[in-house]
This record gives sequence, structure tokens and C-alpha cells, in this order.
Amino acid sequence: MTTGTPGTTGTAMTTRTPGTAFVLGATGQIGRPAVAALARDGWRVRAASRRGRRDDAWPDGVEAVALDRDEPGALESALGDGCDVLVDCVAYGTAHARQLAALSGAVGSAVVVSSAAVYVDERGRGFDTQDEPDGLPRYPVPMSEAQPTVEPGEATYATRKVALERDLLAADRLPVTLLRAGAVHGPHSRTPRELYFVQRALDKRRVRVLAHRGESRFHTVNTANLAELIRLAALRPGARVLNAVDPQAPTVAEIGAAVDAALGWSCETVLVDGKPPRENVGDTPWALPYPMVLDMTAAERELGYRAVTGYAESMPATVEWMTRELADRDWREAFPDMAASYGDALFDYAAEDEWLAERRG
Repeated sequence: MTTGTPGTTGTAMTTRTPGTAFVLGATGQIGRPAVAALARDGWRVRAASRRGRRDDAWPDGVEAVALDRDEPGALESALGDGCDVLVDCVAYGTAHARQLAALSGAVGSAVVVSSAAVYVDERGRGFDTQDEPDGLPRYPVPMSEAQPTVEPGEATYATRKVALERDLLAADRLPVTLLRAGAVHGPHSRTPRELYFVQRALDKRRVRVLAHRGESRFHTVNTANLAELIRLAALRPGARVLNAVDPQAPTVAEIGAAVDAALGWSCETVLVDGKPPRENVGDTPWALPYPMVLDMTAAERELGYRAVTGYAESMPATVEWMTRELADRDWREAFPDMAASYGDALFDYAAEDEWLAERRG
């Protein structure tokens, strides 16, 4: 367990003039709105992705670049004379940290997306220990950036994100803002958690079961809010780690209600005390037994951040995009990464019906 977050600074806000920006992972869920936000703010943006595609929402001045960052020398070549700010939406692990740190002579500053999955509680319990006996984390509410993290390493997603953070913060010549994102939501996700409710509505499923009485809270962040944090951090370089979440931390029941409202749908919700009553019944992608709620005070102080949207307000756009993706095809085809992560557990209606029948006698 690592105590605190070395490298976080409390520097006063100084704003630079928008110049040149280079965005890695530009056509991903986070990259698309980040590119748009930077371009609207006056940055000359080069948007890099493996296929070099453009997003319809980008202004004409955005330059799309085809790039495989893991090809030796490719990133340095694509940067050419360098840039004022490099935004990395897809970095993790020591290799990516070293790659970015080596660019310090060509890059003025960086903004890099990390994850709230790095946090552990005072006993070292976190996302990586949830399946162990007494391994469920009990985080303080709300949780600041001073909360301990897992040790850096290459074993898990969380340890690789911490390795990324530590190595970048140690790169003295490259000011880096690291954004610890919560449960990311918005269009263009490859693993949209909201599918749990959207698909059930499309299947006309008239009942759903929520464990922990639907009160689980895994703090969310809309991609528009992440894009705003990226925009502000680009203008105000510094060596810092900041939480990145929505202004509210909705419960699972509130998430379901927001999706229902966007779809014009209603159904019965059965609330269960405690953990899921049996396998594949009542478990959701947000079903934490204890809340994970992040504090945004540091981002407000360091960047002057104010959220541009909330969870419920943003949901219609997400649902509209998701239903288009699901039109005339199975959810496994539309979201293969979601199927790989969860299998059929999300929509095991037979198991639910069997449990409901037993419960109702």
C-alpha cells in the first residue's frame, strides 16, 4: 500500500494561451469530447488514433493522425517539432510513462487519464481485493487524492495505473496533470455500464432486482466533465493528481431511474438487502457494498473546475447513442468487450425468474 500521492502540488493558477495540442486515443470515449473541447478553446489540435479517423463533432481545423504509439519511434515522429500540451487518454504502465517522460524536450506539459481504481482503504483493500475474504474496501466519504493507493507494478490495471502515475510525477522536466477518473459514462464506450438497464428495457423486461437495496455508489464521471478537466489542465500546467467525477454520486437505483427517464420506460424494481441473493441475480456493474465517492475540492482549487453536466442530465445523449448501436443486432455484437467482461451474467433472466418465483412463494 502506498501512502498519499507524492508530487501533488498546490500551485496557484496561471493560465497559458492555447497553442498546439496532441491527443492520444483521440477517437475513444474520452478522446472524442476532449479533442472537441480543446479545439473550441482555440487549440490547434492533432488527434491521434490507430486508424486516424475523425469524429463528426470535431471542427474542421482538427488534424487526424494515424498512429500506433507502441511502434518504436512512431510517437516521436508524429510529434515532429513537438506541442505545447500532450493529452493521453489511453496510457497505463511503466512503458507508457517512460515514453511520455522521454518527450519532455518536445512537449510543454501533459494531461494523462488515470483511474480511481488505484485507491485502497486504510487496510489496503481495494478493487484488486474484492474477491478475497474480507477484501471489500471501506473508503472514506468523500475520498481525496491523499487517500493511499496500491503499490505500483505490472500485475493489474490498478497497479499499472499507479506505476504510470509514479513514473510521470518523477519526470521533473514534464509537468503532468493526472486525472483519476471514476466510472466513466457517455457515448462511444466499448463497455457501457448503462447497458444493464438499457438492454432490459429493450427486452421489455418488467422487473429488475438490485442488491444492496440499490444504494451502491460507484462515483461516475461523464466524458464531457472529463473533457472540461482536460481543457482546464491544458491551460494551467502543473505536477498534480486530481480526482475526476460528476458533481453527484448517483446510487444504482438513481442510475436506473435516469436511464428509464431517457427511454420513457418504467418497470418494477425489487430491492434486496445486502449482497446478490444468488449468482447473476441483483448484481450490477456498480454494485459496491460500500460507497466510493470522490472529493473534487482539489480540482476546483487547482483548475477553477466546475462540472458542465450531471449524471441524469447527460443520460439522454448516452441512451440515444446506445440504442442506435443496438438497433437490429444483439448486444454481444454491438459491445463485444462488454460481453467478454461479463458474459451472460448481466441478463440471466432465467435465474432472476427462478429466484423471484421462490421469493413470492
